Amino acid sequence: MDARESLERIAAEAVRGELSFPTHAEVAMRVRLALDDPEQHLDQAVQLVQAEPLLAARVVAVANSVAYNRSGRTIADVKNAVARLGFQLVRALASAVVMRQMMAGAVQGPFRVHAERLWEHTAHVAALCHVLARRLTRRDPDIAFFTGLVHEVGGFYLISRAAEYPGILERGVDPSWEQGGERQVGGAVLRSLAVPGTVLAAIESFWSGEWAEAPETLAGTLGLAHRLTPISSPLQVAANAASMPESGVPDIDADLAAFLLESAEELDSLTAALKF
Repeated sequence: MDARESLERIAAEAVRGELSFPTHAEVAMRVRLALDDPEQHLDQAVQLVQAEPLLAARVVAVANSVAYNRSGRTIADVKNAVARLGFQLVRALASAVVMRQMMAGAVQGPFRVHAERLWEHTAHVAALCHVLARRLTRRDPDIAFFTGLVHEVGGFYLISRAAEYPGILERGVDPSWEQGGERQVGGAVLRSLAVPGTVLAAIESFWSGEWAEAPETLAGTLGLAHRLTPISSPLQVAANAASMPESGVPDIDADLAAFLLESAEELDSLTAALKF
């Protein structure tokens, strides 16, 4: 079975709802879905977060980042961190943990470089989404952050299945991934995570390239963040990746360059908080 056939099989399974997640990712997903309960109280949410150590650590780290710690008061416990961030953002971080758990096996195997690079890319795009939404496109920064965190979820799922399909990533991802495969796989995983419809629609608009027509939207915020990040996805098809300068620094105008310079501390702090 060649790479294209493997991708088609994974995509077909995803469309049918036949998703196969690693055990640790299943645990993190149960926590993520439990946090969706509208009757959830703070103490119950804290217990759920504390049950997943990776999530607890990230919640505290993000709460102490420059982006969310305007007062400069450091938090050292989960309860105060959850109260500072709010349930919406904690659910976003829980989704991030699901993705990290999906790539856990790959980190120990031959696809370690793919997994680590994809997470670096995702974290930087998510941080950019937050800053761009708050300062430039005037979207809800927490929703934009969540959108950035989960926009590559199909890629993490693909990497988690790569060991079952020898050859699927050895020579780079097949062009069919960007010709519909990512949309099929990513859409199925996003729906399994119960991602809100507005976020799913924005990501699908990003995948289709429609975001460029409405840069002030949530999809536009994601698209601009994707354009500005110097960390490309390892699953980006070579033909599209060729538009990035050899230096790895995106080709942007003076206003955006100044914006990135002004936002550097916030971006660095938030990206660092997402390092698992």
